Amino acid sequence: MKRTRIIGIVSVKGGVGKTSITSNLGAVLAKNFGKKVLLVDANFSAPNLAMHLGVVQPEVTIHHVLDGKHHIFTAVHDFEDSFHFIPASLYYPKRVSYDSFKSKLKHFSGKYDYILIDASPSQEISATLDAADALLVVLSPDFPTVSTSVSTVRLIEKSKKQLLGLVLNRVQKKSFELKRKEIEDTLGYSVLATLPEDQRMFHSLAAMRPYTLLYPQRKLTEKYIALAQHVTGETLPKVRSRWWPF
Repeated sequence: MKRTRIIGIVSVKGGVGKTSITSNLGAVLAKNFGKKVLLVDANFSAPNLAMHLGVVQPEVTIHHVLDGKHHIFTAVHDFEDSFHFIPASLYYPKRVSYDSFKSKLKHFSGKYDYILIDASPSQEISATLDAADALLVVLSPDFPTVSTSVSTVRLIEKSKKQLLGLVLNRVQKKSFELKRKEIEDTLGYSVLATLPEDQRMFHSLAAMRPYTLLYPQRKLTEKYIALAQHVTGETLPKVRSRWWPF
């Protein structure tokens, strides 16, 4: 039986590209590294992972599962072979408890190589911290985001979970941005990837497909591949998967 590794992708606030990173890292792990991957939207109050993957109004979501209405297997949506996701409801008629989130994910033990959790930036992050084996912290290189990310890092340390490192997103190399070393010194962890701002990301969002599938030769995709190498501890296989988006 394969070992399933659960990685939470967290940020202190919205707007830093956490969901885009979740979908694109998942796509690279599946396509380029041949892994079986499940993405889970754990942003229970403001989800949008499904829209990144072509689904606007999913019929069965993690909300239905946590509410006891459906088994978690019925909430799995196929994007492509070996690349699946569980969406959340944009609107659910009642508040559900996420206390059982971790136990629900245990049903997938041995069935996937990686489960990536798109975490909430709110107090709901506790569900991700509880369920994940390790965490990636996503942030942009500005002082407000970096300074408030300190609390997220401390929360992860308190949980005794592994913090794999930091992911700097939407980097423009402007003079007003904090330097990589400044960020590492402030938070005490290494930056695993520096992802440049690319206007094509907006095209991928409009197309509802991960950027890395639409633009496999672009620099940003190379950065995602490098991030996936950090996550897996593997180098990119010389023979790529035949799974293409076109």
